[in-house]
Amino acid sequence: MTGKERITRILKRQPVDRIGLFEHFWEDTHREWVNNGYITKDDHFPDLFNFDMENSWCFNFMADYKKELEIVEETEETILARDGNGALLRRHKLHEATPDHVDFLVKDRSGWIEHTKHHLTADEGRIDFDNYRQTKERCRKAERFFNFSCPGVFELMHPVCGHEYMLMGMALDPDWIKDMVSTYTEMIISHWEILFKKEGYPDGIWFYEDMGYKGTPFMSPAMYRDIIFPGHKRLIGWAHDRDLPVIMHSCGFVEPLLPDMVKAGIDCLQVIEIKAGMDPIRIQKQFGDRLSLIGGIDVRALYSNDKAIIDKELESKIPILKKGFGYVVHSDHSIPNTVTFESYKYFIKRALELGTY
Repeated sequence: MTGKERITRILKRQPVDRIGLFEHFWEDTHREWVNNGYITKDDHFPDLFNFDMENSWCFNFMADYKKELEIVEETEETILARDGNGALLRRHKLHEATPDHVDFLVKDRSGWIEHTKHHLTADEGRIDFDNYRQTKERCRKAERFFNFSCPGVFELMHPVCGHEYMLMGMALDPDWIKDMVSTYTEMIISHWEILFKKEGYPDGIWFYEDMGYKGTPFMSPAMYRDIIFPGHKRLIGWAHDRDLPVIMHSCGFVEPLLPDMVKAGIDCLQVIEIKAGMDPIRIQKQFGDRLSLIGGIDVRALYSNDKAIIDKELESKIPILKKGFGYVVHSDHSIPNTVTFESYKYFIKRALELGTY
């Protein structure tokens, strides 16, 4: 069975030969493994590990995407700069990490109208056609499932105004946030129409939507239903109308939102972050007839680099998660550089042994 065939069936929860295989890595990890001589700088992880799918991230939705970074301050370790969203962010230079939020030009509805909304129109210049075309062709040759991937509406809003202003807006001026959701929804669709008309459809859609943190979502289920759900419903409906399954990534604890995310139409949830309180077995019991799962393997077991700990984590989950044919093995976060190359290879080998039907 090819990777494309396998993932296509897993997303429909149909019988397959084994569980699926996919992973994300920090750039630091690739660099560390190159420096240690385990791989070369040109090695491509999906080929190296025979992953069943691959993603192409080829849209640039920075508001003023042609604007160069405005450097405000630079040290040996960090760089403070304002980007095309008007966001002032401090990024680390020595390692990969989420940037520190310092300030935003957009803090309310007036800032959104003044600085951002007028930039968000359909523009071929926002699309990396070469990336899409090359990834699609690479997947075709490898018989791998090919995902178009991009941030979803939640993940597109907070780089513009930050989580705090966005969440205050949900509570105090929900119509402003609804306008942002609607604008980004139509931005995604208008660029899909340009891209897919020119380059053809992918096999599926992958959205990145980090809607939770430790122990709780960023919003209540009621706020999700009122503000975010309409955008998700529209986007997923557009994809489903073209027979494209939808995978939605979310870090953090999002279980309270899942009933409505399922109603919005997602076919698969990824990444199922254990340290945030997520539980893939609990989710499978509740939603396994409607939802496939990717992830839920505690990455802390991997960066122990202890085979016994990795075995315990995999053996406690995969025999259960593979029931119903709706599971792809993946860590509950990207693989950090503290995971050795040998540990990751062992993780794959053991996972697929346990995940074979």
